[in-house]
Amino acid sequence: MHAPSVLVPAFVKAVRDNTEASFRSIMAEPIPGIYTFEMLQPRFCEMLLSEVENFERWVHDTRFRIMRPNTMNKFGAVLDDFGLETMLDKLMNDFIRPISKVFFPEVGGSTLDSHHGFVVEYGMDRDVELGFHVDDSEVTLNVCLGREFSGGELFFRGVRCDKHVNTETQSEEILDYSHVPGYAVLHRGRHRHGARATTSGSRVNLLVWCRSSVFRELKKYQKECSSWCAECQREKKERQCISIAATKQELLKRIGNTSS
Repeated sequence: MHAPSVLVPAFVKAVRDNTEASFRSIMAEPIPGIYTFEMLQPRFCEMLLSEVENFERWVHDTRFRIMRPNTMNKFGAVLDDFGLETMLDKLMNDFIRPISKVFFPEVGGSTLDSHHGFVVEYGMDRDVELGFHVDDSEVTLNVCLGREFSGGELFFRGVRCDKHVNTETQSEEILDYSHVPGYAVLHRGRHRHGARATTSGSRVNLLVWCRSSVFRELKKYQKECSSWCAECQREKKERQCISIAATKQELLKRIGNTSS
C-alpha cells in the first residue's frame, strides 16, 4: 500500500504525528465514540470500485460461487478473497491501530491483530438498507467509496454488551450520519447501528472489521460490568446511588438514636 496514493495528506500526517491532538485535528466527534474524517483519495476510490467490478464480472462469467461479506449483506465482496489482504493488514496496523489505541483502549484498540475487509453495495438492484445490529469486531472502519446516491444514512444508537444489546436507546445516544465519498466513520464494533434505505442511485462502502485476539481472550474471564457498555455503566451508577442513599439513611438513623 502506497499511502500517498491511497490516503489524503492530512490523514497521513495526523497518523505519523501519532498524538491525540493530531488525530482530533482532522476529526469530528458528533457524539462520544463516533469519529468521522476524510481518508481516501478520490482516485483510489475509483480504482477500488473498478477492481470490485472486475471481480464481480469474473464471478458472473465463470458462475463461480463466492462468500458474501456477512450474513446481512447479499451484495458485495470480501476483499481478502482477491488479493487485498496484505494492503488491508497494513492499513489496520499502520493507520487504524494507532488511532484505536488512543480512542478505544478499553476494547483492545492497541492490540488489533486481524481483520475482515469487504465492500457492500446498496441500490435499487442491490441491498437497499441494513437492519439494526452490532459488528463482529472490536473497532470498525466504514468508508464511503462513492457513486451517485441519495439516502443510505447510518444511524447509531449507543454502545452495548451482549447482555444489553436490545435495551432502550437514550436521547444522547442518537446520531444520524450522511455518507460522503472518501470520508470514514470509525467506531466500536459494539456500537449499535444500521443503514437507512438508499432511495436512488448506487452506494458502495469499504468496511474493515478490526479484531483483537487478546481482548477476546480476556473477555472470557470478565465477570464485572463492561466499562465500555453504556447500559452497564448506568446500572452501576444506579446501584451506587441506591447504596449511598441507604448509607445516608443509616447514618441519620444512628444520629437520631444517639440524640434521643
